[in-house]
Amino acid sequence: MPRIQRLARNQVSATSGEIYDRYVRERGNVPNFFRTMANRPAIFETMIAHFEAILTTGTLSTKLKELVIVRTSQLNQCEYCLDSHTKLARKLGWSADQITALNDAAESELFTPAEKAAIHLAEKMTLDSNHYSDAEFATLRSFYAEGEIIELMTAIGIFNYFNRFNNVLKMEPTRPLSAEEMATGGFAVKA
Repeated sequence: MPRIQRLARNQVSATSGEIYDRYVRERGNVPNFFRTMANRPAIFETMIAHFEAILTTGTLSTKLKELVIVRTSQLNQCEYCLDSHTKLARKLGWSADQITALNDAAESELFTPAEKAAIHLAEKMTLDSNHYSDAEFATLRSFYAEGEIIELMTAIGIFNYFNRFNNVLKMEPTRPLSAEEMATGGFAVKA
């Protein structure tokens, strides 16, 4: 049983409902995390705008951002985020071997030096953010422009927030909506 109620489509505002509809079209579900956050529409709607800006704008690929999201979620032991974002990372082209190798990325031959610098940033931001040295930052800057560093840091930062939120709530992985859930939840069921 959820620690906080997850709202169905017919329980949310019109603006939140549009977000729900978009995610059902794109993913076949509305993530449990989103349905929980919808208890506070202003927080939910601005969180979605921020989340989507982080993942879909800028010059870095969503693929790289998903890689640092998966590493952050591994470090925070967030099974909920790992369930969905490992799948997304795999769809974007990261192999199962690469996902497994994240635990020892610095020694792995499966990542480029630029990818290793991004993974290392995720590790330091998540585990020891007060001790990211000038030398480590110089290495990062040798691969990424300032705006790209912001993109990486916001992806890592927002998932540190998401991971902790979902861990405290013991959020279960989201499954696709059934036809019955679609109909009773206020979604248009495709014939």
